[in-house]
Amino acid sequence: MYALGSQRPLFDIPDGVAYFNTAYNGPLLNASRERLVAAAGAKSRPWERTPADFFADAERLRVLAAGLFGADADGWAIIPASSYGVSTAARAVEPSLRPGDRVLLLDEEFPSNVLPWRRVARETGAEIVTVPTPQDFDWTGAVLAALAPDVRVASLAPCHWTNGARLDLARIGEACRAHGTILVVDATQSLGAMPLDLQAIAPDFLVASGYKWLLCPYGFSLLYVAPAWRDARPLEETWLARANAEDFAGLVRYSDEYRSGARRFDMGETCVTTVLPGAVAALEQLTAWGVPAIAESLGAVNARLIESLETLGFKVAPATQRCPHLFGARLPDGVGGDVVGALRSRGVYISQRGASLRFAPHLHVTEADIAKLFEALEATAA
Repeated sequence: MYALGSQRPLFDIPDGVAYFNTAYNGPLLNASRERLVAAAGAKSRPWERTPADFFADAERLRVLAAGLFGADADGWAIIPASSYGVSTAARAVEPSLRPGDRVLLLDEEFPSNVLPWRRVARETGAEIVTVPTPQDFDWTGAVLAALAPDVRVASLAPCHWTNGARLDLARIGEACRAHGTILVVDATQSLGAMPLDLQAIAPDFLVASGYKWLLCPYGFSLLYVAPAWRDARPLEETWLARANAEDFAGLVRYSDEYRSGARRFDMGETCVTTVLPGAVAALEQLTAWGVPAIAESLGAVNARLIESLETLGFKVAPATQRCPHLFGARLPDGVGGDVVGALRSRGVYISQRGASLRFAPHLHVTEADIAKLFEALEATAA
């Protein structure tokens, strides 16, 4: 079934649980849990921790992110959530906005990629413009049609979070550069599950929560900052981001100089949290699998799901307009009620977002899970 082969032994998912809901919350890898437990134990012995230990995990994560997703390690910051990353981008961009400038967002976007821009718009006189949901599923065409010289910021995603509809960010990024539009990307629902060409997209900022497709613990997320923005004002002023941070004895000599690259945008206590070892284990596993192989495997699973769902009367976007790892399916006519709850009662886990049931498997899904899903769907729709 998988290009990689089933990876279920690497997860703690019991028999009888058919989990197709990674877009809601990715299951933690066993290796990540073990490192989190070890890190919690190490916090009980603080005398063993040296100043160098405060930085090692964060630096390892920058290197892993660069290897997986592109750019240089200096371009990646460690943050707690995608909302923090979008707020960081909004803080950096705000001084360049003027009354009448427009900020372009997608219809039914996730709140974390809307609320920071609403605040910035209120404070600068900029205007929020929302791209309506295209009836033909062609988000790329809809965004390209909405871009114009007065669109100062476009805050978008490679994959619409409600249903997996795909946006061609390479084409959109090229158009943004032509118009002088700042491109902010929330890749939470795609980073780690489908290839992303950072060089072709050339975003000004890119954020992704870690607890979904990156399979990381809560409290860890990533922020990429393009070189042109690495001197911008960060969201907070953590001492760990300053040039003398490694010299604990000299911290009373306050430094106005930041550490290099995007490190100024790190959250406070980045380098001392017990969460980071679990994130290191997750990104190491993603590296071992390879993102293209993950996407190929999940695409094969979803192709099978879609074929059977369409037989049952579900409506799914065409293959050219959807991502490989995540898709939404509209219910057949006459089927309603709490389908998600009915499936959950049978040990099958999906989500509903908007009008679509959302299917988001990962490499732990087995043939038995797929059979269980369709038995439950047929019983529910009967």
